[in-house]
Amino acid sequence: MGLISGLLTLPLAPVHGVVWVAERIQEQAEDELYDESAIRAGLLELDAARQTGELDEQEIAEAEDALIERLMAIRGVAGEESYGAVE
Repeated sequence: MGLISGLLTLPLAPVHGVVWVAERIQEQAEDELYDESAIRAGLLELDAARQTGELDEQEIAEAEDALIERLMAIRGVAGEESYGAVE
């Protein structure tokens, strides 16, 4: 980047910084969303909540369904990726 273009784009530096931070946050959120160990931990927490009576059965069933759907989506995506690599 030349001196003139550097000076002209200097006012946009904060925007570039915000975009960079937003991209890192998105990557972290996706990593957590697709982390099987986090889903398993969530299922264990739901089981503990069931045993202590913190949540009713309907709330637990809905949360379990959501976690299992995420787990199936992860495994489906992983299966498609590995299948695509074989071809």
